[in-house]
Amino acid sequence: MKKVFITGANKGIGFETAKQLLQKGYYVYLGSRNVEAGEKAVADLKSQGLNNVECIQIDVADEQSVLNAMKNIREKTKVLDVLINNAGISGIQFDTNGEIIPQTAIDTSIDIFKQVYEINVYGVIRTTQAFIDFLKKSPEPRIVMVSSSQGSITLHSDPNYIYYNYKGAVYLSSKSALNMYTVNLAYELKDTNFKINAVSPGYTKTDFTFNRGVGTVEDAGKRIVKYAIIDQNGPTGQFFCEETNPNGGEIPW
Repeated sequence: MKKVFITGANKGIGFETAKQLLQKGYYVYLGSRNVEAGEKAVADLKSQGLNNVECIQIDVADEQSVLNAMKNIREKTKVLDVLINNAGISGIQFDTNGEIIPQTAIDTSIDIFKQVYEINVYGVIRTTQAFIDFLKKSPEPRIVMVSSSQGSITLHSDPNYIYYNYKGAVYLSSKSALNMYTVNLAYELKDTNFKINAVSPGYTKTDFTFNRGVGTVEDAGKRIVKYAIIDQNGPTGQFFCEETNPNGGEIPW
């Protein structure tokens, strides 16, 4: 039975991804910053007859928490086959009228940039580096970076792009940075059995988007799972978004 660790999996797309992988016979280590929320998610899955799951406490912004999570899983299994870096934040803030404050390149505080990058970029790097040697023990290791088409510099430079006018200097640039890290990691491991890809689940209706998304968590989960279970003939070092490109999914960086 293959083992997968998913960060930020107590709700939303991460939870759905865990559910779908359990249905495919994987053993899931469900990462959650809040233990109570994580245990509640595990209980929910087990109530559906999906029993090969357990909660792992992890705060990707905390180095010691990440190392503790790695040690915790290592005590339970000799091999980790898949790492899904799903945990992320938008950094969106609201004004006194409840309206979203635009993340402008000119006015947004550097503190907001730091807050978002700590999770979306440094948190991914921190977690990946902590688990990489563990993943190397798998005959077919996989890493999925849950990115966003919003991080595509090419698309966001094109006035014809559907989300061209939905700019946001903080969140978008954090995903662009994540994408470049993905490219470098895949390059460094190109002569191994690793398959490492960035996947945008699409604009999904979840708490993360304040339920303003248009896609379902079921479709979003399928898109991530697809690259978590690819065989040795599958791609590596690529960027996919089936919402943007229904014909194959690959999109420009």
